[in-house]
Amino acid sequence: MERKEQSGVRFYSPLPIDEALPELKRALAERSNAVLIAEPGAGKTTRVPLALLGESWLQGRKIVMLEPRRLAARSSAAYMARALGEQVGGTVGYRVKMDTKVGEGTRIEVVTEGVLTRMLQSDPALEGVGLVIFDEYHERSLQADLGLALCLQSQALLREDLKLLVMSATLEAEPVSELLGGASVVRSAGRSFPVDTVYRPRPAGEKAEEAVARAALDALRAHEGDVLAFLPGVGEIRTAEALLRERLRGSALGARVLPLHGSLSPEEQDRALTPLPEGERKIVLATSVAETSLTVEGVTVVIDSGLMRVSRFSPRTGMSRLDTVTVSAASADQRRGRAGRLRPGTCYRLWSVEQQSALPPRSLPEIAEADLAPLLLELAVWGVGDPGELAWLDAPPSPAVQQARELLVQLGALEADGGKVTVHGRKMSELGKHPRIAHMLLRAQPLGLGGLACEMAVVLGERDLLRYSGGQAPTADLRARIEALRGYGAYAADEGARRRLAEEARRLRRELGAGASDEGAERADDCGLLLAFAYPDRIGRRRDSGKYLLSGGRGAEFAPGQALALEPWIVVADVDDAGADSRIRLAAPVSADRLAANAPEAFAVESDVFWDAEAKAVRGRERRKLGAIVLEEKPIGKLPEEKRLQALLEGIRSEGLEMLPWTKAARQFQERASFARRHDDSWPDLSDEALLATLEEWLAGYAEGMKSRSDLQRLNVKELLEAMLPWERRRRLDEEAPTHWTVPSGSRIPIDYGDPDAPFAAVRLQELFGLPETPRIAGGRVPLTLHLLSPAQRPVQVTRDLASFWSNAYFEVRKDLKGRYPKHYWPDNPLEAEATRRVRPRQ
Repeated sequence: MERKEQSGVRFYSPLPIDEALPELKRALAERSNAVLIAEPGAGKTTRVPLALLGESWLQGRKIVMLEPRRLAARSSAAYMARALGEQVGGTVGYRVKMDTKVGEGTRIEVVTEGVLTRMLQSDPALEGVGLVIFDEYHERSLQADLGLALCLQSQALLREDLKLLVMSATLEAEPVSELLGGASVVRSAGRSFPVDTVYRPRPAGEKAEEAVARAALDALRAHEGDVLAFLPGVGEIRTAEALLRERLRGSALGARVLPLHGSLSPEEQDRALTPLPEGERKIVLATSVAETSLTVEGVTVVIDSGLMRVSRFSPRTGMSRLDTVTVSAASADQRRGRAGRLRPGTCYRLWSVEQQSALPPRSLPEIAEADLAPLLLELAVWGVGDPGELAWLDAPPSPAVQQARELLVQLGALEADGGKVTVHGRKMSELGKHPRIAHMLLRAQPLGLGGLACEMAVVLGERDLLRYSGGQAPTADLRARIEALRGYGAYAADEGARRRLAEEARRLRRELGAGASDEGAERADDCGLLLAFAYPDRIGRRRDSGKYLLSGGRGAEFAPGQALALEPWIVVADVDDAGADSRIRLAAPVSADRLAANAPEAFAVESDVFWDAEAKAVRGRERRKLGAIVLEEKPIGKLPEEKRLQALLEGIRSEGLEMLPWTKAARQFQERASFARRHDDSWPDLSDEALLATLEEWLAGYAEGMKSRSDLQRLNVKELLEAMLPWERRRRLDEEAPTHWTVPSGSRIPIDYGDPDAPFAAVRLQELFGLPETPRIAGGRVPLTLHLLSPAQRPVQVTRDLASFWSNAYFEVRKDLKGRYPKHYWPDNPLEAEATRRVRPRQ
């Protein structure tokens, strides 16, 4: 029975959300922000905006509600308009991509998330808006996170009276409440009828579309009502649709098969949602677009393949890819609930009970695995250079942020120094396209290629529109898609998709205005040049192996049999990002001459001065490059002095100090200085490690013009080391760490400082007769270690206490030496004997 409220809003049945509305109104009246957790079927999407429209704090301003998907935005706006007895565009309107229905009296605008970003960029204070609602926030789209972050900053800096409401079915409320400054959390039960869950695992090797088709036919036989089947993408939907149509042909079941996905026109989407006449049945094949916010009338059976398609960005390669992944437990429950929205139902899950228990609780937020270039550009236009300046439920990951920043600098959207948005970057942002596509559109216009760029923009933004027949092999050539879009060429297109994309291209052409020529006027052969504007990091040159090196440094290759594989130069729009050489899925050829003429910024000349380890010399080369692709290389004749010196010093560091002409005297000086530092840290550090770290300070001034190891041999290392000590230090070094020691016999014995803890002198025992004590160095702090030798220079004793040696060990040593060297002088009292360098002392 129809129920009419005093506000003039007509609803046909009460919903659970109605009971939570008074609490929600109080929460928003008392504070700026609120969180509404409402289970599936509660009615939050269509009831809440209408219920809040008359609140006094709104003061006649608008309510803007974000929906993650265009289909849900149009559907919910239409439902609310009907509840008011109006057409869409009156009190309730919507703004989605390529479609707007609002009027001067519109008070509730249902928008997709990119639209909110545009509204904020043009009016950061959102004048005229009193409430922003984020519906189905649990889907955690990148644009929803961005929109909420911008709204929070606008609220904090510009609009204290702006109110924010986050609504979700499965979100953890507490973190969102904290993000919103401790917002009140209002909860509502859902409304759903009992749903029987049947686990029906796919046989090994069976594709999801085949399993869905079989389950759908079984469901038609076993149950009443319509069937809603979830598949990961458009390709699987088309295959399942063809299978079902073939098997239903001539069947008594007589159901209609209707696809439902975001690539369809609004009219095609409405056909899937609209109830059929009494007695007719339908099978709706849908992507995740039907998971939330929509009620597909008449559905009593859900078939869930358990798969979904997500876009994932790889910071390793700088490329995004579409992955087919297992749904989360939360998504599976949302899908299951579609069967019990209007009456009891059944859900067929095409996996096992064991697999169910292994499902992840929820999907990762898009911000954690998406290409962040669009986000970073929007933030730069907003005036934020670092995402950390804003409040996020999950902060953007640093590697993806850095990758995005580098791409935007390459596209000319951000300044290389400081990261501020450029004039070109602002124009890119205004187009509302991915920065790559926006840059391509802007660069195409002065070349008279605006029309082709618009066609490419819509083709690149959609799944493949080609249809292969008569044994045609799939092609990776982008030009074939453009020709099919125009209605000619060797490959046919899906006619519905062709008409829709052609209309989008015409609309985009009208928006761009000047520089976009009439449809078909530009040759598809220009695709490669335009693609190079969008993907400067994916320009590829063919190697001898037949594979391609991309300007971003990655390798790529075509599948066997692709005609493009013979092209010397290509630009890649899509790869699978698998393995060392990614498989190219979409590309176009390009002329190197056209690139040089029209995209000179892609080319660079680098001068590289480096140390050649094999030649042991500094070399210089000049390279003309396109990213990682070296086009030409030649040696540099006269090396820049600063770079020559830097390369020489780096060569010494890599090869070691043995590159220098060390003499015994140089090493001894270094060891003496190290000994002095060991016992007094005020001395400079002349160790190898310190010398290598300070080459610029002590060596650079003496290496003028030197380029090789042979040049370095002209250096006097000892003089260089001496120059590092002032004259007074050198004098003290001679006193505290003398090079030689004069023994009683008159000989000058060299002192070895190789071990700074125990310098030693090796001397024949006979030359020390008469010396009572061990000599000391370092100002008397360190006893000299004595290696006592036989007449034949063989060691017989090591001591640091000569007096003790004379008193004790000498007599045993004397007995041994006297037996081996009987002609030599071995006195009974060494302290009173005469030291000698001869066999015996002179008489």
